[in-house]
Amino acid sequence: MKQINYSRLREIIAYVFFGVLTTIVNIAVFYLLNTVLGWHYLWANLWAIILSIIFAYVTNKLWVFHSSRETPLEILREFFSFVLVRALSGLMDMLLMLLLITYLGVPDFTAKIIVQVIVIIINYIASKWLVFKQNELDF
Repeated sequence: MKQINYSRLREIIAYVFFGVLTTIVNIAVFYLLNTVLGWHYLWANLWAIILSIIFAYVTNKLWVFHSSRETPLEILREFFSFVLVRALSGLMDMLLMLLLITYLGVPDFTAKIIVQVIVIIINYIASKWLVFKQNELDF
């Protein structure tokens, strides 16, 4: 019988918790800009992505993956790695929003929820194995 990896379980629970908070930031900013202020959904989505990336980096670094990088250069590399991965998933987010809303007629807010589920899964995998990876591979 395989033993439970409590460290991995704690990490996943923390990622889900902070992922939910990041998603709340993303959706709240989108809702505020799109619904309340009447911004076009693509502009609202862009700003929601930018603010949620900053929030996610801090929470992932400190409380999910417990990054041990301390020098300014290490932190800068890690941050840019994180931003690059999140920018790519943000681009996917934008394209999926465009597809769902413009071409498939899904309501704006419904599309946003669907896309966020996909993005959360992709971001965990990318953060775990690309950005906050340890020196040794941990599978």
